[in-house]
Amino acid sequence: MKQKYLPINCNFYDELEILAMRGQSCLIRYWKDLKYQEQVEITDTITTIKIVDKAEYLLLKKGTPIRLDQLISVDGKELKGYCG
Repeated sequence: MKQKYLPINCNFYDELEILAMRGQSCLIRYWKDLKYQEQVEITDTITTIKIVDKAEYLLLKKGTPIRLDQLISVDGKELKGYCG
């Protein structure tokens, strides 16, 4: 069963949009599996943010899409808080 999507902090969302516009690679840390507290760290380029099935995703140049509420940090900036 999929976990309900939690919209992320609006300021962090703005940072992600800026990184996508710059088109440069960045270090991305995210939760691969929340149940087992498994983290992943990759370096990739954010191409855009897209909504799929009422959840927002980072689309990456080389990698698998990442749900925004699974992010830990991007380019050294930590996700702190959720909206709503």
